[in-house]
Formats: sequence, structure tokens, C-alpha cells
Amino acid sequence: MKLDDLVAIDIHTHAWRSALKPPDESQKEHEAAMGRYFKYVPQHTTVPEMAGYYRKLKMAFVVFTVDSLAHPGRAGITNEEIAELAAKNADVAIPFASIDPARGKAGVKEARRLIKDFGVKGFKFHPSTQAFFPNDRMAYPLYEAIAEAKLPALFHTGQTGVGAGTRGGGGVRLKYSNPMHLDDVAADFPDMPVILAHPSFPWQDEALSVATHKPQVYIDLSGWSPKYFSPLLVQYANSLLKNKVLFGTDYPVMTPERWLDDFEKIGIKPEVKPLILKENAIRLLQLDA
Repeated sequence: MKLDDLVAIDIHTHAWRSALKPPDESQKEHEAAMGRYFKYVPQHTTVPEMAGYYRKLKMAFVVFTVDSLAHPGRAGITNEEIAELAAKNADVAIPFASIDPARGKAGVKEARRLIKDFGVKGFKFHPSTQAFFPNDRMAYPLYEAIAEAKLPALFHTGQTGVGAGTRGGGGVRLKYSNPMHLDDVAADFPDMPVILAHPSFPWQDEALSVATHKPQVYIDLSGWSPKYFSPLLVQYANSLLKNKVLFGTDYPVMTPERWLDDFEKIGIKPEVKPLILKENAIRLLQLDA
């Protein structure tokens, strides 16, 4: 990965479809619902397609799926496929893995295998779709494996597009994704970087509080157009958190082009923009090590 040639690093993207097999009906329904919520028809949803797209933009991207025992039909791709295809596109692709903490000891063993044999660079959690509070001690053995490898853990926070507008919200419960639950995790795992994904509506103040209080807690700006960011989030990104805020899109439901166009209009200081777009991610992911 030629860091000097990159204009940005997208810290938050999803590979929705396998490059090896066609999607089933459950996946298609999930993708259609997400497209309606974000008012966009998702494209480039396999890792090779994403790599070609981001390569043209001169960007790198962190890519993952979401493993959920509660909603098994929504993951159309395995951690192994993501890691293997990312390795083939290592000039732009950075693989994270996802393991539902409900998998218990088997999940911990799987995490260690993915780190050792597949070289994943971090882990993605989605408390609302995985139906767990991040500070539930049942998840701690999994965090221990991640912390031992000195890798970051990225957690969805705030409202989610998953299940939005469907009957009963698709059974997804928002309460699990309050970022304040991650204050416990950050206190108990002080050497494990924690990324609070998305502007954490309706808990933005809580996210800013945790990120300013805990040195290893970051915020990614994915899932929202910057024009909808709260004034307080913009203020903190420009000042107290300028070294801990990360560019992210939530691709394929939002394109980097749209995100960056709106980002130019929210008053981020010129000297802060390169930190958010690339330099903070390089440091966090140790890409220059």
C-alpha cells in the first residue's frame, strides 16, 4: 500500500455479496431495504468490485461483514473470503473480521485463527443486530483476544439503517448501540483501540464524552452525509478530537464522492482535513509500521 499516493482511507465499508456465489432471497431483501432507507441503489458489493472502485478514487478502504446469530441471513460473505480477496487487492483493501460474541469460546478460537492465519487487521461489532450490550462480560474473552493482538475493535453506535422501515424494525433493538456502554469496554481494555462508528444519533453527546475521556477511543463519521452532522460534532472534530476522528462512508449505501462533497461544506479547518481523511487512520491501523 503506497500511502503517499492515497488521498483518503475509508475506515468503514461493507462487502455485502460474495464474489463466489450468488445472493439468496434473504440477502436481496436486506439489500433492497437498506437501499430504500438510504435512498440509493447500492453498487460494487463484492470485494474485487470495491477494490476496483476505490483504486480509481486513489483511496484505501477497511472492509468487513457482520456476523449475527440473531440475523444469519444477512451476511452474504465469510470473513475468510473478505481476508483472502483483500490480500489479493492489498494496495487498497484492509480486512476486518466480524464475530458474534454469542459464539462464546468457539468465537474466541475463530478470532485467533483469523488473526494468525488470515491477517485480519481489526474486528467489527454491531450490537443492535448481534443483540448484545458491548459491556456484557460474555464478550470480554473475545475482546481479550483482540487486545492481545493489539488490533482495533469497531462498534456500530446509534440508530441503524438495518431493519429501518420494516415490520417491527426487523426485530433490531436500538438500545444496544448507545456508545456509553463502550465506556466500560474502554476502561477495561485500555490498550485496545475502540472505534465508535457513525454519528451516534440520538446519543452524539455520549459519544463525544467517551472519546474525549478515553485516550484510545475514536469516532468514525460513516453512515451520514456530513451536512447532517451536529454543530457540536463538527466543533469537536475541529479541535479536541481532531486526532481521533476518522473518514468513513458506510459504503455501499453512501459513496465517497457524495460524502466528500458535503464534507467540504461544513467548515472543517484545512489543517484538520488530512488528519480526518487519512493520517489518523494510518496511525490507528499502524499502516506505516
